[in-house]
Amino acid sequence: MPNTRAMTQRVELATVMDRLAVDGLITDYAVAVDDGDWAAYRGLFTADGRADYRSAGGIEGDAGKVAVWLAESLRGFSMRQHLIVNRRLRFGVLEQDRGDTAQVQADYVNPMRLGGEGSCAEPDFVCGGRYAFALLRTDDGWRVREVVVQEKWRRLPGGKATG
Repeated sequence: MPNTRAMTQRVELATVMDRLAVDGLITDYAVAVDDGDWAAYRGLFTADGRADYRSAGGIEGDAGKVAVWLAESLRGFSMRQHLIVNRRLRFGVLEQDRGDTAQVQADYVNPMRLGGEGSCAEPDFVCGGRYAFALLRTDDGWRVREVVVQEKWRRLPGGKATG
């Protein structure tokens, strides 16, 4: 009789390892955007990976095109800090192999500061919403196949709120 307990423990350990890897990928995404590391940003995506920032006034397209747009759009912000919270992760099935895909829904708050480098100045632009990530397990680890930004609100310079 096979040792099903040992098999169950291996499956549970693999799931925990996948959860940690996915969490690291989402964190790497936020850090790449905040640091303006567009090579790292592109490296987080599958070869056919896409991003959709239209709800935040942006574009939709392949990761390379969106990285160029982000670099230009965020150039005027001296400080960016994505805070990604409430991560809800669901593993899926691809070609009968459990766990090759994942869906992550995560809320974000993103304070940014326009202009100068003043280290103690308050952010003058803050937005928040939800990310919907579609992930794929690749030979290089977990990668983003698609991310859709669902901006829900923003506070503009002068305290004006929208959303």
